[in-house]
Amino acid sequence: METETPGTGEAAGQVAAGLEISQWKYLSGEADDPQMHAILSVRVDGTGGAGRPGGPVLAQVLAVDCSSSMTWPVEKLHAAQQAAVAAIRKLPDGTPFAVVRGNEQATVVYPDTPRMARASAGTRARAAAAVREMVAGGGTCIGAWLDLSRRLLAEQDAPIGHVLLLTDGKNQHDEQMPLARVLEECAGRFVCDAWGIGDGWDGRELLRITRRLHGSASSVREEAALPGEYEQLMNRLLTKTVPELVISVTAMPGCSVRYLKQVFPTEAELTAEDGTGRFVTRAWGDETRRYQLCLAADPSGRPRREDLQLAVVAVDVPGGDEVRVPPPQACLVHWTEDPALSRHTDVQVEHFEQHQRLGEAVAAATDAHRRGQRDLAERHLGRAVRLAHAMGADEQLGRLARLVRIEDAQEGRVALRPDVTAVDFQHLITASSHSTYGPAPGTATGRTGTAGTAPGTGVTVGCPACSHRAPATARFCPSCGHRFEARP
Repeated sequence: METETPGTGEAAGQVAAGLEISQWKYLSGEADDPQMHAILSVRVDGTGGAGRPGGPVLAQVLAVDCSSSMTWPVEKLHAAQQAAVAAIRKLPDGTPFAVVRGNEQATVVYPDTPRMARASAGTRARAAAAVREMVAGGGTCIGAWLDLSRRLLAEQDAPIGHVLLLTDGKNQHDEQMPLARVLEECAGRFVCDAWGIGDGWDGRELLRITRRLHGSASSVREEAALPGEYEQLMNRLLTKTVPELVISVTAMPGCSVRYLKQVFPTEAELTAEDGTGRFVTRAWGDETRRYQLCLAADPSGRPRREDLQLAVVAVDVPGGDEVRVPPPQACLVHWTEDPALSRHTDVQVEHFEQHQRLGEAVAAATDAHRRGQRDLAERHLGRAVRLAHAMGADEQLGRLARLVRIEDAQEGRVALRPDVTAVDFQHLITASSHSTYGPAPGTATGRTGTAGTAPGTGVTVGCPACSHRAPATARFCPSCGHRFEARP
């Protein structure tokens, strides 16, 4: 089931938010721990990239890894400098900005004053000169870089704070300023996008940072590509003019919120404010994001065979009177004893759970390869190929094909390429964190289903071999490969 409510009164020039809820409402009244999963599609339209009256929207910190590993090859530091300069040149006049040089410590290389500079022709030129003069040396303490960025941004009144972080290595001096503690202090203060360059960085460490700070992790295989990637990122960033948007989930008696997490375009952690059902999301332009909502419900004493309201979802923009928001929407539950109804899963929920399993397969393959277990790494990558094929994720298949020769994508038969290196897995980890939008309502997942609205079409069933969900029209389980009996 899917419900959609656009922002009301979307007149020309009016910024509006919209909300869609996709769920399969039937749950078994006999289940031990019944959970309702739904996908919330939230969108913002009409921002047009225009700045707010009275001041800049964005405050920007560029954190550049200048540890000793950046000295070789020499193209690496040069590419980092060129990328930082490219980002600086994109900053509109009046934008507060600073450049942080990172090694085992963090220092501001521009400006040379205690406060951030304001972008102008002169400050952009002086910042570019300072960036080109940066030299590399020392270790890596990413926590120190983020902590200094937090302190710089705290002095600014721009509603959107952003850190663009680049590293080529692992966080080897974490004991000096533990990253876990710093991330908690930075959460909600700014958005961080992180990039890996070279061959010594840790993809899961970048994901740890960006998921907590509502950004994305990416990487480049060729150093020369980094300046262009920075320009594209800044172009996207400068269209974001809505500082934050709140998703509120009000659970009915007998129901509780297990979690709400962002699943598209990347995964991000969301924590309810002060234990309430209010979840804050950061920095919006004209875009759509998807969130997975999990509700725990108690069927005891509840009516059967009728729709009941389980929770109410609302979207709000704090202090954003100029943004029209949609009316609240209900998540429903229909308690049933009919297993033909309760065994199904919403197709959009299944899509993102499959994507999560794909990421788990990539992580397991990475660990196996690091331990020298090439056969095990190959099997995990075969599972990832099978999942990507079942979802119709051709881009993911292309990335996997860099590491394996795909003999049969549907069956997951692959051969690990002999020249695969450790950093190839790190590139795959960051790339796999970028999810696909998912299937349209009423269609089965990926290549294995067809459009329709009858039970069993556009929904999923449990695999008898591994219990993972599969499209109801699938011929095999995309997780374990179990072949299903022919269905009428």
